[in-house]
Amino acid sequence: MAQATFSVRMDEALKKQFDVLCQEFGMNASTAINVFARAVVRQRRIPFEISSPETDITREGAMQAFTALRAQAKENGISDMSLDDINKEISLARVEADK
Repeated sequence: MAQATFSVRMDEALKKQFDVLCQEFGMNASTAINVFARAVVRQRRIPFEISSPETDITREGAMQAFTALRAQAKENGISDMSLDDINKEISLARVEADK
């Protein structure tokens, strides 16, 4: 299997904490990221809950989130998905969540 390099920017202190914790688990950061990526691909979702303490959703905040998602879709080559394609992905995610 061909290998690819994956570069991530993160806070230096966070990286140090992550490296130490990974060592406690008996792996390095690269292995931990690979474990995470495999779980995401296998489950077709982020394998843990992501939430925000912010309770008030504003139009401005929603538009910023939408703009960021649009940029991510373009970056990942999926910006041309139809509404039917998007709804199918949502349905698949819901089926997986119910398992």
